[in-house]
Amino acid sequence: MRNEYPRPDFVREDWMSLNGEWDFYGGGAKRTIQVPFVCQSAMSGIGERIRQDQVLYERTFSVPETWKGKRIFINFGAVDYQCRVWINGQMAGGHTGGNTPFSLDITPLLNWKEERIRVEATDWLKDESIARGKQFWEEEPRFIWYTPSTGIWQSVWLEPVEETRFEQVHFTPDIDTGTVGIDYLLAKTSSLPCRVEFQIFNKGEEVFQGSFLAKEYRGTITADVFQKKALKGSFQFEETYWSPEKPNLHRVFMTAEGQDGQKDQVDSYFGMRKIEVKNGKIYLNRRPYYQKLVLDQGYWKDSLITAPSDEAYREDIEKAKAMGFNGCRKHEKAEDPRFLYWADRLGFLVWESMASFWMYTPNGAAAFAKEWTDLIMRDYNHPCIVVWGMLNESWGVPEIGTDRRQRAFSKALYHLAHSLDDTRLVVSNDGWEITDSDICAFHSYRHGSKDDLRQQERFARCLKSLEEMEEIVEKPLFAPGFGYEGQPVLLTEFGGITISTSQGEWGYTSVKKEGFLKEYRRIMEAIADSKLLWGYCYTQLTDIEQEANGLLTADHQYKFDPAEIKRIQEMCGDGLW
Repeated sequence: MRNEYPRPDFVREDWMSLNGEWDFYGGGAKRTIQVPFVCQSAMSGIGERIRQDQVLYERTFSVPETWKGKRIFINFGAVDYQCRVWINGQMAGGHTGGNTPFSLDITPLLNWKEERIRVEATDWLKDESIARGKQFWEEEPRFIWYTPSTGIWQSVWLEPVEETRFEQVHFTPDIDTGTVGIDYLLAKTSSLPCRVEFQIFNKGEEVFQGSFLAKEYRGTITADVFQKKALKGSFQFEETYWSPEKPNLHRVFMTAEGQDGQKDQVDSYFGMRKIEVKNGKIYLNRRPYYQKLVLDQGYWKDSLITAPSDEAYREDIEKAKAMGFNGCRKHEKAEDPRFLYWADRLGFLVWESMASFWMYTPNGAAAFAKEWTDLIMRDYNHPCIVVWGMLNESWGVPEIGTDRRQRAFSKALYHLAHSLDDTRLVVSNDGWEITDSDICAFHSYRHGSKDDLRQQERFARCLKSLEEMEEIVEKPLFAPGFGYEGQPVLLTEFGGITISTSQGEWGYTSVKKEGFLKEYRRIMEAIADSKLLWGYCYTQLTDIEQEANGLLTADHQYKFDPAEIKRIQEMCGDGLW
C-alpha cells in the first residue's frame, strides 16, 4: 500500500493516509478496490476495463480525538477526471482535471465518530478534448496508446491544520547572489499580525534564520544562504549547488504562529541551481551542460500510471542513471510529486510534462491551461525540473499550421509558463511546428534500419544542419510565422528500437537482441558527430503494453548491461557533464 507522505516538499507531521481498501461501484457491481490504484490495474484488486464514464468510491474513517480544535482537510493527489466529494451525506466540494491536486476543508461536516466519505469520479473516456495523455479511448490498446485510468490514482490523506497556517511557499534560488527568494502565502483565516520564521540548513549547518511579524497574507523575503560571500561569476560555492552529479539540497523549517500561540510547522527544501540558455547552449549553474535524457512515460505493468511503491520511483531513476542518462523527459504525464522528490534527492533532470488533449476546443484549451497553471504552482520548488514542456507533436492543436487560434494557444502557454516561473526553460510544442520556445526540440525516428545504409547516411547528415533537418522530421520544424532564433537544438525523440518480434508487439525499428548494442551505438555515433545538437532524449525507458521498445522490460528490469549502454553514451557531449 502507498503510505509514504504524498507531498514531500511541504510536509506536516500530523496526517493520516486514506489509501487502502474502499468500496467501489463500477462495472455494474459493488466491489473492493485498493486506493490509489485505478480499477483498470491489477494492483487495484479489480483489473477490469470498465465501459461506463462514472465510478463511485466509499469508505469510513475516524478522525483522531487529538485533532479536535483544528481544521481538518482532506487532500487528493489526483483524480481522473472530474470528481465530487461527500462527507456524511453532505457535499464537501469537487474538482475538475485529472492531473493536479486539490484539498477540501471538511471540518463542519464531521461528526467525530465514524465518518463516511463518498467520491464520485467521472472520466469521459471518449471525449478527446480533455487532457488524457496516452490513455486510449478505444476498446483495446494499440500502437502508442495504452489502457486508460479512471478515478483516484494518487494518494488520499487527512491533515489537521491551524487557523493561522501556510497555504503555499515558493523558493527561488539565485546562485549569482547566493540568495533564495521566499514567497509565502498564508491562509485567509490567519490572525494577523502573526509571527513567521524560516530556518535554512545545508549539510546539517544552519545558514539562515529569519523571524518577523507578517502583517499581510502574502509576502517575500530574501535569505542569504551563502552568508554574503558570493561573488558574481565565482564558482567557490559549487559544492552547495544542486546538479545531477552533486544533488545538494537545502532543508527549510518554517513556522507560522498565530496570536493564540498555535503553530503551523512545515518542513520543505530547495536546491541552489540555475538553468539558462546562452550562445545556443544550455547552461546549468553557469557551465555548459549537455542533456542526456530518456523518455519516461511513467507506466507500470500491474499498476498503470500509479507506481506500485515509492521505491519504484527511486529504482527507475537509479537505473536510468546507471545507463548514463542525466535526466528524463516525462512524456504525456504530470508525474506524482514522489517521483520529483526522488529526482531531487538522487540528482536527475526532469522536463516536466502535461497530459495532452487531442481535439482543440476553446473549452478544452481553457481546461488544459488551468491544469498547466496548477501543475507549475505545485512543482515550483523541485530543483530537478529544468524545462516546462506543454504540447507534444501538435497534439491538441492538430491544425496549428492553418489555425491562428491554435498557434496563439501554443504561444500563450509559453508566455503563461514564463509569467509564473521565469527561472526555467519552456518548450511550447515539442517535436515540430514550434512556436515561441527556449529550445528547438525536434523528433525523428528516421534513422533507418540496420540494413538501410542510405537512410542511415541521410540521418547522420541532417543532424549536422538545421536547414536539412526537416528531411527527417515528419512535419515542418516551425509553425507559420515562427523560425529559428538561435535556441539550443535537441533531438528530443528518437530510437524506439524493439528487440521483440512477437505478434502484437511494436517498435519504430527492430533488431535481434544480440544486435541491439551495435544498432544503438550506430545511432549514438551520428548524434555524437553532430556539432549542432546540445542533447537528446532516447525513446524509451521501459516497455509498455504492446510498445516493446524500452531499455527496461515492462517489469522495469534491465534488458542489457547498463554499463554497456553508459559507455556508448559517453561519446556524446564532449565530457561536459
